[in-house]
Amino acid sequence: MNSTPESDPVPGLRIRAFREADYPAAVALVNRCFPEYPDTVADWTHGDAHRNPKLVFQRLVAELDGAIRAVGFYGQYEGMFHPRKFGWEVSVDPDWRRRGIGGAFYAQVLSALEAHDPITLWTEAREDHAHSRRFVESRGYVEVMREWENHLRPTDFDPARWEGRIERVIESGIRMATYAELEREDPEFFVKLFDLVMEVDRDVPSPEASTRPDFALWVERLRSNHNLIADGYFIAVDGERYVGLSTLYRSEAAEFLYTGLTGVRRDWRRRGIALALKLRAIEHCRREQVPLVKTWNASTNTGMLGINEALGFVRQPAWINYALQLAEDPAEEPAADSAESGG
Repeated sequence: MNSTPESDPVPGLRIRAFREADYPAAVALVNRCFPEYPDTVADWTHGDAHRNPKLVFQRLVAELDGAIRAVGFYGQYEGMFHPRKFGWEVSVDPDWRRRGIGGAFYAQVLSALEAHDPITLWTEAREDHAHSRRFVESRGYVEVMREWENHLRPTDFDPARWEGRIERVIESGIRMATYAELEREDPEFFVKLFDLVMEVDRDVPSPEASTRPDFALWVERLRSNHNLIADGYFIAVDGERYVGLSTLYRSEAAEFLYTGLTGVRRDWRRRGIALALKLRAIEHCRREQVPLVKTWNASTNTGMLGINEALGFVRQPAWINYALQLAEDPAEEPAADSAESGG
């Protein structure tokens, strides 16, 4: 594997596999690196317990002076699976940066991946995190796409401007239901929802074409997600078919909410359904006195960016997706727009 040589080993640094006892310290470290997106131990353990066991995944920690100074992972992504394409991340304690820890961690990742003969490596950095951008760009990574982070404070939203938009969609024959309602009513709820999510997800811009997860694992992951808000997960229904959705998720470590997936099937677009779904989500946030909602949109996704801008979402620094091409790979067709994912 060709790569930029790393610096000399850091004296006393030990990079090892993550252990269960590491959860509290590792989560706390990442929260210091990214205080705007706090996680909990429960978030991490839920994700680990419901990860597809067929995928390559390894979390690592770097120890120095008896404490964890960095944590990260390498692995395959279920949503854009390829047997020779891998993502990786590393978060170094802010007080221990510029000492070679990140470089040593990255070298360990490269060494571990050699057995898998990778052709592409992915990572990301926020555009205002200059140290992260320098780290990846100096190692040959190039930008492949950007996702704008957007924030809305529901108290600043003026519902009068959008009066009648939800009612207009309902009058056209579209029902605006919630996860909680449909799970109780529809014995085929998860089958229909999975079909909708898979179709919408294909139109969420990403570095690679989307791939389908295992259905049973997907259902179990969804049902057990402690951050899912059943009354804040909105689904548009036409007859028996689910045709659109916009979802909200809580953060147990903060007061704000995340927007998950928002999108509409192609044959039902340009009928105001996506806007109505977003308005229902904002109604929920205002009713529950949520102070802030966060979402992410690819910079090329002009349709969803336009909706969010009109609703009052304010653009924040972008997250930059980077790729390092290690071997030739056939070009893929770019994904269509008009759907968003909260990352």
